[in-house]
Amino acid sequence: MSATDGEAAAKPQRGAFIVLEGLDRSGKTTQVKLLEQKFIEQGRLVKLMRFPDRTTPVGQMIDSYLKSAVRMDDHAIHLLFSANRWEAAYDFPFRARITKPQDYKLTQACTCREEIKSLLESGTNIVCDRYTHSGMVYSAAKGLPGLRLPWARAPDVGLPRPDRVVFLDLDETTARARGGWGDEVYEKAAMQRQVRRLFGALANGGRDGNGELVEGLTGEEGWLSEEGDLRMEEMLHDYAVKSAG
Repeated sequence: MSATDGEAAAKPQRGAFIVLEGLDRSGKTTQVKLLEQKFIEQGRLVKLMRFPDRTTPVGQMIDSYLKSAVRMDDHAIHLLFSANRWEAAYDFPFRARITKPQDYKLTQACTCREEIKSLLESGTNIVCDRYTHSGMVYSAAKGLPGLRLPWARAPDVGLPRPDRVVFLDLDETTARARGGWGDEVYEKAAMQRQVRRLFGALANGGRDGNGELVEGLTGEEGWLSEEGDLRMEEMLHDYAVKSAG
């Protein structure tokens, strides 16, 4: 066996990147934990992620917005949501320069973050609660002329793409009956109805439940799957054993 063959044999299989999307209080957290347990039972490495990641400086600004502590332009908050995903995506080559003692903590955050790309290449599976589709849909659901789906999608172009995205469908009436609903800025009935319509459109090849074409999504059937199509064993078999190539 050549050295090249040996290196290929030693290279870990790429991890699976599975994202769960849906309305607020739709059960994503429960399903994410169930998927994590499935990976653990099969002896596979797994990492849970959730967006927005409220532990970062960008995430803390988003958290303040969601809790109505600050007001922000809709375009600006959309770009912050995207920036929050970008800062978790890649191991950027720069390192913060320490000039003051208080800079040390920031530098640690820059150098020690477990990036999506690095985790997948190391063979670690990622189960993610919300990702790019939520960013796109929640902004477009505001109905602003300058915040249509194509514009909302653009800042995320180039991020690591999931292997599977699952839409957990739930009507807003049921969601409202669950504990904690209404605590954050997007947890309003009209907003959640529009979010559901747009998620449903993505799950049906770019059309909403009335058959109306959603702008910019023609021909993208199969991007999302309905909750009934979430078969964990099949998902793990299909996506957790992909090679790094």
